[in-house]
Amino acid sequence: MPTDVAHALPSPAAGLLQLARLRAGLSQEELAERAGVDRTMISAYERDRRQPTLPTLLKLLKAAGFDLRMHLEPYDDHDDVLASRERNRPAAEREAWDRRQRDRLAALDTRTPAKGSRKR
Repeated sequence: MPTDVAHALPSPAAGLLQLARLRAGLSQEELAERAGVDRTMISAYERDRRQPTLPTLLKLLKAAGFDLRMHLEPYDDHDDVLASRERNRPAAEREAWDRRQRDRLAALDTRTPAKGSRKR
């Protein structure tokens, strides 16, 4: 597993495109047909094999029934500070934290009823 989580994540364009397509309930073929592009391009964009231009991304999102809106905000180094602190924590401390988080999630999973089931 890579230590840098950012390398394991899809690009923003790939993630947005796939999320929009799935939320719209469309196959890659259906989205390609609506947008007037080849299905292999949709696949390549979603798998990060190619990067769509911004106009192309907007066209694909619109074909899926979505609109992309962006705004500029002043840069906040909060995430950079947290990432730096995380890198400098001892491995044993990070492992203990990860273990506690897994235990908390497991406890939540046991309390949350499965979809479609009812508490009696």
